[in-house]
Amino acid sequence: MSNRAMDARRGIMLVVSSPSGAGKTTLCSRLANDNPDIVLSISATTRDPRPGEKNGREYHFLDRKAFDELLKRNAFLEWAHVHEHRYGTPKDEVMGRIEAGRDVLFDIDWQGARQIAGNALDDVVRVFILPPSMAEMSRRLHARAQDREDVIQRRLGRAYGEIPHWNEYDYVLVNEDIEATYVQLAAIYRAERLRRDRVLGLAPFVERLLDERLG
Repeated sequence: MSNRAMDARRGIMLVVSSPSGAGKTTLCSRLANDNPDIVLSISATTRDPRPGEKNGREYHFLDRKAFDELLKRNAFLEWAHVHEHRYGTPKDEVMGRIEAGRDVLFDIDWQGARQIAGNALDDVVRVFILPPSMAEMSRRLHARAQDREDVIQRRLGRAYGEIPHWNEYDYVLVNEDIEATYVQLAAIYRAERLRRDRVLGLAPFVERLLDERLG
């Protein structure tokens, strides 16, 4: 009997959140690159494309009327109003991938994670990444040299409102060493893929196993 019968599976929504500077984006990018079954969630947005951005690659670019129509139809797993623009995760696109056995990776904040869990809790795995210290997080933000000092200070200030939501997550990792943390994140992903309720071919496999007669 072939174990290929157990290849049929339901995908997972892997939600990874952290305060800025804790390493979330680096970890998510590496996990997606290393695992062909993972696709990154693509949000819809009402903002205009930036130079080099392509519709359907970085974002689904919508006008305000189209976005609001989808919102009325409850077509988003989560959505938010950020800096005069709206962002949302299309429900049908994500659920289609989950039902087809693909895994969808979300690099989002705790508010988006809470909304997604409220809409599809059985399919969600939530991981929160913490820095080893606030001082180290500040050092990383300064070392990136991507933001002005006032922006860095705002990011640090927001962290004090984000970190208290750690206990809404299934797993919490302290990113002291990026390699070690990546090993932990990858292990969580592999284990969650093997959860009994996600392996759709398991029950039929067991039934056929018990139908076997030896001798």
